[in-house]
Amino acid sequence: MQNKLIERLRGSLSTLLYFINTLFWFIPVLLLALLKLMVPLAPWRRGCTALLDGCAGYWIRFNNLVQKSLTRTRFEVTGLDKASLQQWYMVIANHQSWVDILVLQRVFNGQIPFLKFFLKKELIWVPLLGLAWWALDFPFMRRYSRKLLERKPHLKGKDIETTRQACARFAHIPVSVMNFVEGTRFTPRKHDKQGAPYRHLLHPRAGGIAFTLAAMGGKLHQLVDVTIGYPGGIPSFWDFMCGRVETIRVRVRFLPIEPRLVGDYFNDPEFQQGFQQWLNGIWREKDQTLTRLLAGGSRPGQPG
Repeated sequence: MQNKLIERLRGSLSTLLYFINTLFWFIPVLLLALLKLMVPLAPWRRGCTALLDGCAGYWIRFNNLVQKSLTRTRFEVTGLDKASLQQWYMVIANHQSWVDILVLQRVFNGQIPFLKFFLKKELIWVPLLGLAWWALDFPFMRRYSRKLLERKPHLKGKDIETTRQACARFAHIPVSVMNFVEGTRFTPRKHDKQGAPYRHLLHPRAGGIAFTLAAMGGKLHQLVDVTIGYPGGIPSFWDFMCGRVETIRVRVRFLPIEPRLVGDYFNDPEFQQGFQQWLNGIWREKDQTLTRLLAGGSRPGQPG
């Protein structure tokens, strides 16, 4: 009974500190966003972007400090030795819990450029958050359905071009673009419904990552393949806040993104088949890696 009370107090304090930290940094981010929007000069906007990424980095640092001080979860990480802040990365990972995002931020903050997600173009109109995402250079993409392209063939290729223009700001600024390839969190029910050939994973969705690589026009040079394992079972966000997660194991691989992986996924059947085979191969290896991580077969990495 006493332990449960301590856990709840720890979870409540952690959540409160996260909220205060988010509120504290949200204000300067919005102010910098407005300043960036008002002055359409490239040097000015690059300076604002650097300050904004710095704010985001310090936001993550404080969250990490809260984790280390209150939750004491042990992180075992391998494969970070090739990380660089001067590279352009595509980051992919298996997805099991909202805790995954906190894990990725803790592992990669200060190791690779700030993680950024591709967002649907409509999300730019979300009050306040849309402006913050725009200010932090989260790319907004526009996708046209196959049916719409059949009715309006002149739009063919416009989605890639529009997204590529949104990514043009990354030409001189290293970036890490994040993608949860499964498209949803793993659950046994989803796994059984899909009939996935993997023990711990859902089917990878190749379209999103292929679209991103094409939109970036070959600018992304390396793939960061991340496998996250929870030996004690997949935790909820509250479990993590309460310090109920003893160990998290993470394996990181840096793989080259070859020119053959950049193409028209949605209109080139041959390229589509080859890309799917490549991604399925990575997913088979990830499933084997995850089996080892959950069984304790990985070598301990750096404790967090």
